[in-house]
Amino acid sequence: MSTPRPAATIALGVDNGWADKQTTGPRKGDRFTDGSLVANTKSAEKAARQAEKHRTRNVALRSRMRTAVRRVATAVTGGNKEAAVASYKDAVPVIDSLVSKQIIHRNKGARHKSRLAARIRAMQ
Repeated sequence: MSTPRPAATIALGVDNGWADKQTTGPRKGDRFTDGSLVANTKSAEKAARQAEKHRTRNVALRSRMRTAVRRVATAVTGGNKEAAVASYKDAVPVIDSLVSKQIIHRNKGARHKSRLAARIRAMQ
């Protein structure tokens, strides 16, 4: 444990060599020195690689779901019931696939489908 820095030293601005000792950040000799989180073991490095792959795939899938939901919402606001029903039928499998892959919670998927169906039913 390091000794605390004396208050007089801080107030006077005197540097006793404390500033050049870096206590945080990547260690020298690690694989990544760009400031990103560094894994300590081979298995942690592999897990980090897999997590990044999964994250990019999940981002794409969530974007696909949001686009499908947005298409239904635009058809509803446009007043075209046939287009709204058709886009709803396209959106439901997309939502269900994200639920089955556990990318979104099942209640969130059910909430999306229910609200979209209610908006379609409310159309004249």
